[in-house]
Amino acid sequence: MKREYGMEQPGIRLGMFTYRLPILHYRIELSELFQALLMSATCLGAVPVITDVLGIPFELAWGMVIINGFLYTLHATWGDPVVPGWITPSIPLTIAFLSTFPMGPERIQALIALQLIIAIIFIVMGFTGVAGKLLGIVPSSIKAGILMGAGFASVIGEFSPGKRFDSTPITIALCSILAYYLLFSKRFKKLKNNKGIFGFIGGLGMLPAVLLAVIVGPLAGEYPIPPVKWFPLIKIPDFAGIIQTVSPFAIGWPTKEVFLAALPMAIVVYIIAFGDFVTSGALLAEADEKRQDEKIVFDANRSNIISGIRNLIESLICAYPTLAGPLWAAVTASVAERYKDGPEKMESIFSGVGTFRWFTFIAVMVTPIVTFVQPILPAALSMTLLVQGFVCVRLAINMTNSELDKGIAGVMGAVIAAKGAAWGLCIGVLLNLILADKEERELAKKLENN
Repeated sequence: MKREYGMEQPGIRLGMFTYRLPILHYRIELSELFQALLMSATCLGAVPVITDVLGIPFELAWGMVIINGFLYTLHATWGDPVVPGWITPSIPLTIAFLSTFPMGPERIQALIALQLIIAIIFIVMGFTGVAGKLLGIVPSSIKAGILMGAGFASVIGEFSPGKRFDSTPITIALCSILAYYLLFSKRFKKLKNNKGIFGFIGGLGMLPAVLLAVIVGPLAGEYPIPPVKWFPLIKIPDFAGIIQTVSPFAIGWPTKEVFLAALPMAIVVYIIAFGDFVTSGALLAEADEKRQDEKIVFDANRSNIISGIRNLIESLICAYPTLAGPLWAAVTASVAERYKDGPEKMESIFSGVGTFRWFTFIAVMVTPIVTFVQPILPAALSMTLLVQGFVCVRLAINMTNSELDKGIAGVMGAVIAAKGAAWGLCIGVLLNLILADKEERELAKKLENN
């Protein structure tokens, strides 16, 4: 469907939602298609988390990833112009919470309670309009601090003793440097603008870095050679087995005590997820400013509702320990960077995010693709987190309007990384109350609006 200059991409308007499907409402982008085929490795990174934390078999975990992959497509389909993902920074906290329950039905019920409460918070925040208002009234220093904390936590988590970098330093270092260069280097951007081979490589986003991991990992002796399998070509989830294993309709509902135990954790997780809404708004504002031919509308209320629906479905069918978050920052940044290159590179922001999410859903069902990327799943996850860290810190710095904002954001970010989201938020609010005066807040708000 043809878009008028400066207007939103056409679709079927249904209140705050706009229904769009690939081909019918936007074109398929080949670069995002090819990225999706191998970046599905990161989606499959949930498999070891599911098997280790919940103690369920690989085949059922794989089926849960496929269900989760379909739910990802709801965002672009219903008008949210982002690539959704996990609530990644909360994963260590979620695992720690679940570890307080014995392996088996009790632990799964604790996850069900946590994800169900998170779903309710998302949906209530979206339908009441509080989410959108919250983004508008929160000081830039606190929004920047949340971003800074998410960025610090992503990077620190990879380089802490005993983490992935210690076991596979060559693969992670080389591939992450390549990802940074392809996505953020001004020198490479100049080469990319000359088209030719560099233009082609630049259009692939993080895909070359993932391919490099497939090659470097075995050569460095850090990962095995992929044992590619071809049959069955398409994996169909064992819905009956999944429901019998992880659904409250089969294993029983959490008790009132479990719901009460999960409530504080759910609030902390939402505070962390709030940072994703801030990141989404900042990334899309940059892209919208660069491309005047399309109007990009990011609605935090709509994003909350869709994220809440995903968490609700998963809590009832296949409780998912990485949880359903509103943003995959690294890939949304990759799509946004290519989108900025003009309509000849990417027709619409929806053609980028929609193509990527539909084809990751397809890719995680294809046995040869899954077995090809399976050995380098940890490296792909590390690259994603390191790129996310870069993006979050860059956006946080750009968001601050004064020296005071920078200081508050830096301290708040460090506290989030060291002590968690609840501590960081308290410190950010306290520093704002103590240090910022009325005139400074009004000036910061004017600068932010401009």
